Amino acid sequence: MAKVTVPTFDALMNPLVQALRGLGGSGTIEEINNKVAEIAGLTDPQLEVLHNPPKGGVTEVEYRLGWSRTYLKQFGILENSSRGIWALTPAGNKIDHVDEKKVTRVVRAKRKKAHDEEADEDPATTDNWREDLLDILGKMPSSAFERLAQRMLRESGFTQVEVTGRSGDGGIDGKGILRLGGLLSFQIIFQCKRYKGSVSAAQVRDFRGAMVGRADKGLLITTGTFTKDAVREATRDGASAIDLVDGEQFLYKLKELGLGVKTKKIEAEEVTVDREWFANL
Repeated sequence: MAKVTVPTFDALMNPLVQALRGLGGSGTIEEINNKVAEIAGLTDPQLEVLHNPPKGGVTEVEYRLGWSRTYLKQFGILENSSRGIWALTPAGNKIDHVDEKKVTRVVRAKRKKAHDEEADEDPATTDNWREDLLDILGKMPSSAFERLAQRMLRESGFTQVEVTGRSGDGGIDGKGILRLGGLLSFQIIFQCKRYKGSVSAAQVRDFRGAMVGRADKGLLITTGTFTKDAVREATRDGASAIDLVDGEQFLYKLKELGLGVKTKKIEAEEVTVDREWFANL
């Protein structure tokens, strides 16, 4: 079998810029990655290559796009908020194309000059916490993982969340109710898949078959990823809607909610001398 090649991080820079322009100038990592895959014409086999098998969790494309974002940010083309939204800067909004070689050369020169160890951190694993958390999740008993999903859903606004997980129940792990604005409510059923690889379209169809007549919506959670066909199947016209939560989203949701993940902000003081201020005395 021929080895599947994935575009280098610099080759993904322009598709990334184009993706943000197509999204209106800003987007979440998930939105950006999906748009880049579309623009670059990435295939399912390319999107399914894992960066660090057998641990899984982060695909090679996600890993390299992490570097692309970091380089473009340090070049002044991108910026990101504390809520994880990436956007084009004013300078980025003025361009349609970047010189990948120039971006790489300029950013690497800055790093070398600054001797900034933090600038050399791996943007996709800084975040060593992610690999640690994936390892923990992979070793948890199934019942504990289902309770974790239950807690996450409760913290996210779901009510009456129950874990069923009975054998012969079509793979349904639990159910709950999502209330919107105190007026509308939806019956939700969920399924948890602790995968290191990708969930296929067939598995999405199987889940849909199990939820027919039992809920308004389905939620499929995995510690791995979803194939492009699986994503398309989840939103297929005329079929019951299924929302997908991949490993990346799941880890960051746990972090956001503080479920077993503690975040400590460290502030650094930067002091500069304003020569013009002194000159005007």
